[in-house]
Amino acid sequence: MFNDIGPLELVTLIVLAVLVFGPDKLPKVIQDVTRTIRKIREFSESAKNDIREELGPEFKDFEFEDLNPKTFIRKQLDNEDLGLKEIRNGFDLKKEMAEVTDAVHSRDSDTSSASSAGSSGGSIDMTKKPQAPDPDDRPPFDADAT
Repeated sequence: MFNDIGPLELVTLIVLAVLVFGPDKLPKVIQDVTRTIRKIREFSESAKNDIREELGPEFKDFEFEDLNPKTFIRKQLDNEDLGLKEIRNGFDLKKEMAEVTDAVHSRDSDTSSASSAGSSGGSIDMTKKPQAPDPDDRPPFDADAT
């Protein structure tokens, strides 16, 4: 709960609590606060159990933490059934970025990859300028766009 509080901050909070409540009332305040926190936790656990009972036996493994979108997505991405780890491992971002950089700077990154990409017809030469249209050519008409 207080994982990000350092030792200096903890000492500051203790000194501040002693100054505000006084050394004679501080133990009573600490007891009241811990009792309140304990009651809130018990209330939330009983509410969770009531909801699980109402949902039925098919939702017995339901976790309320899964309602957090970050937790849900992280859990789904770690799922081995989808095969996402193989896709993630097969994708080499550095190589892809180097190819894009070479294409932008009109350099040949690898002659073998360029020749194989050129023979398949899937490569686009980004260094060529588009041809100027003839003055008689009209752009295509799209009835859905108007």
